[in-house]
Amino acid sequence: MGNSKDNQMQLYKVMKDYFKIGAAVNPMTIKSQESLIKKHFNSLTAENEMKFSHIQPSETNFTFDSADQVVTFAEQNKKVVRGHTLVWHNQTPDWVFHDKDGGLIDRDTLFNRMKNHIDTVINRYKDNIYAWDVVNEAVSDKDGEFIRPSKWLDIAGEKFIEKAFQFAHEADPKAKLFYNDYNESVPSKREKIVRLVKSLKEKDVPIHGIGLQAHWNLHSPSLEHIKRAIESYASLDVQLHITELDLSVFDHHDSRTDLKQPTEQMMQLQAERYYQIFQLFKEYKDYIDSVTFWGVADDYTWLDNFPVRGRKNWPFLFDTNHQPKQAFWRVMEKN
Repeated sequence: MGNSKDNQMQLYKVMKDYFKIGAAVNPMTIKSQESLIKKHFNSLTAENEMKFSHIQPSETNFTFDSADQVVTFAEQNKKVVRGHTLVWHNQTPDWVFHDKDGGLIDRDTLFNRMKNHIDTVINRYKDNIYAWDVVNEAVSDKDGEFIRPSKWLDIAGEKFIEKAFQFAHEADPKAKLFYNDYNESVPSKREKIVRLVKSLKEKDVPIHGIGLQAHWNLHSPSLEHIKRAIESYASLDVQLHITELDLSVFDHHDSRTDLKQPTEQMMQLQAERYYQIFQLFKEYKDYIDSVTFWGVADDYTWLDNFPVRGRKNWPFLFDTNHQPKQAFWRVMEKN
C-alpha cells in the first residue's frame, strides 16, 4: 500500500483509465529531464530524431544513433514509443527528389526511395514502435487549396500519401498508422482532413488513426471547435491520438518579447484551460487512446524563439525548474 500516494502523484497513473500520457523527447532531454520523464509519462515520441533528414541525410547513409538513444531509453524504462514521422514536406533532404544533375526525378524513382526509407526505418524499430505518424501535415491551410504544395506532390501527385501508408503497412502489418496535422480544430482545415482520411479509407488504404497535434494557446481554438473536430474524426471510425500538445501563453497576434517570467494571470488561465481540455479528452476516452505533450517542462520547448525570435514561452505542466505548475494540479483533479 505504501506506493498508493505516489501513484496519485504520477500523471500517467492518474490517467491510466483514460489514455496513455506521452512526451516528445530527444537525446538531451532524456538526460536533463530524466526523472520527470520516468515518473510522469508512459509513452515517448522522438522530437526530431526519426525525421527523414536526421535518419537518412544522404542516400543509403542511415544515421540511427540519436533515434536509438530515445528507443533504448524507452525500452529500459518500459515506455511505449510513437514513431514520428515518415513522410513530410519539411526536414526532407533535397537528394530525395533530385537526380545527380539536379533535375526532379520521376514518380517511380520517388516511390522506390520512399519505400526503401520506410522499410529500413520501420524494420529497425519494428519491435519497439507501436504507432507511426506516417504522413505529416499534407493538408493545406489555404482556402481553396486541398493538399499542400510540396515536391512530393509535384512529382507524384496525391498518390504519395496512399503509397506511404501502403509501404508502412507492408513493413509492419501490426503497427497503427496515423495521419498527423496541426490546425486540426480549425473548421476549414478540419473538413479537408476529414475529406483526405475518408478518401483513403474508401480506397482501403491501411490508415488506423488521426493525430491531432494540438499546438494551442490560452484562448484558441475554442472548446467547441476542439469538440467538433474530435467528433468529426471519430465518425470516420479511426483511433485518435493527441500527438503534440502544448499551450502557448501567447495568442497568435501577440509578438511581445519583454516577459522574463509568465504572469500570474497567464498561469491561472493556462491551468484552467488545461483542466477544461483534459475534461474534454476524458469525455471522448473511447476514441482517444493517447495524449502526448510536445515536450516535458518549460526549460526546453520548441516555442522558445518561435514564431517570435528572442521570446521565451511556458507551455507545459512543469516549470523551468521541473516543478509542477498550477496546470499540473488542475489536470490531476479527479473531476
